[in-house]
Amino acid sequence: MIISFFFLKNKISLKERTKLKSFIEILFKKEGFKLKSLTYVFCSDEYLLQLNQEFLNHDYYTDILTFDLSLTKEKEGEIYISVDRIKDNAKKIRRSLNEELHRVIFHGALHLCGYQDKAKAEQKEMTARENYYLNRYFIK
Repeated sequence: MIISFFFLKNKISLKERTKLKSFIEILFKKEGFKLKSLTYVFCSDEYLLQLNQEFLNHDYYTDILTFDLSLTKEKEGEIYISVDRIKDNAKKIRRSLNEELHRVIFHGALHLCGYQDKAKAEQKEMTARENYYLNRYFIK
């Protein structure tokens, strides 16, 4: 299986997983990449904080960490998503949990495709791409 979802302790409803996996593969193709393997791990704030401290030397909570494990042109990666942050962020910005969850899922995939979000211009471009894919994913 190219794309896998794992849930550590904090469960979250992730419906239509087969559709989502197919859509993520399409995202990579549209961005000009072939996907070899991708693992999403849904975890707690504390678990993600530990990874953030250990691997990036950052001592703060985040909603997502993306690790590019690619050794060739084919993309491989692991994406860790804090269910706690997704729930809190959805409430704060008055967005449905489902939409925020998918936004972050696509955000991680876009990081593997080379998009960054440190500078304002990068954030704007990242948000535009997230919106592009959200709009296409949720069209019935």
